[in-house]
Amino acid sequence: MQNTNQFWLYPIIIAAGLLQAWGPPMNGALQKSLSNPWLASVVSFLPVISVLGCVFLCMPRPMPTGAGLTSMPWWAPLGGLIGAVAVVVGLMFVNKVGAGTLAGLTISANLIMSLFIDKYGWFGVEVHALSWGRIGGCLLMITGVYLISKF
Repeated sequence: MQNTNQFWLYPIIIAAGLLQAWGPPMNGALQKSLSNPWLASVVSFLPVISVLGCVFLCMPRPMPTGAGLTSMPWWAPLGGLIGAVAVVVGLMFVNKVGAGTLAGLTISANLIMSLFIDKYGWFGVEVHALSWGRIGGCLLMITGVYLISKF
């Protein structure tokens, strides 16, 4: 169990998850209107880049240090590209499989991969043992996705 001093983080994380469910249907409507999934992806990211650019201009500190830049793993800047894959897949397929199935599949796949990341400490995360409870949770997610997809 996480530190109880961090309990206040959970509502914020839940809110982010709720908002994340809006993305694929919104992007699906964008793709439907623009026809081209690649253009829709670019248009989808423009507000993000604009908002983050404005926030950075308003709050430019702290700036990276030379030591931080030289110690950065080569793969660290690729997180946004990985997220873009999810955006493109979502906007291309949400209207074909539905928001529930798309979210269920992506969240379940994310959860399964996260267990491996935790188990092996990939990407510098703290190691968390793989337990039968965690495996059972994934199996329940997969069962839930099956039920959402079927009904």
